[in-house]
Amino acid sequence: MTHTGFFIVLEGSEGSGKSTLTGPLAARMRDAGVDPVLVREPGATRAAELARQALLDPEHTLGPVAELFFYLAARADLVQQVIRPALEAGRVVISDRFSMSTEAYQLAGRGLPAEVVYPANRAATGGLVPDLTLVLDLPPDVGQARQVAGGKRLDRLDRESAEFHRRVIDFYLAVRGDGVRHLDGCLPPDRLLQAAWEEVVAAAPERFAAVRG
Repeated sequence: MTHTGFFIVLEGSEGSGKSTLTGPLAARMRDAGVDPVLVREPGATRAAELARQALLDPEHTLGPVAELFFYLAARADLVQQVIRPALEAGRVVISDRFSMSTEAYQLAGRGLPAEVVYPANRAATGGLVPDLTLVLDLPPDVGQARQVAGGKRLDRLDRESAEFHRRVIDFYLAVRGDGVRHLDGCLPPDRLLQAAWEEVVAAAPERFAAVRG
């Protein structure tokens, strides 16, 4: 199904700076006269937030397949309740993670078979594909150091092995495709924001070129 909105996704490993970038990027858009809808995965609906609690609770043990379907259920609800209606109304949507995260964490990280992950992911998204995906590339030790410095309470995924996180990062570093752009997650926040903004303007100049600074 076509829509008149614009769908931007921020992707990357733990501590790569996605959440930190979201607010300033949205503010830059507002300066350009565009008021984006901000969502996160899993989350942003009541059902998806409940799934988030179960998925990230370090005391909650989940097998790989159960984990996959928790994420997909949360995504399906978010797409139906928030993302697709906003896009059909012509809005810009910025999501902290989307379907690529499932490929990185459950396919590459957990080792689930592609013939399970890809069709299930398509079902959860209803075939929705981001117009622009910004992947923040970051070495694993830098991401972990940021989390410690920020005093983050490590969740269930944060506590996974170094090998698990290495597989996730390797996937992100290698991923290519239409609308996929890589950014250096080691950049200072102001330079990362500028790099992200330049990619946004290049992808949809008719929406965002009013403010280039």
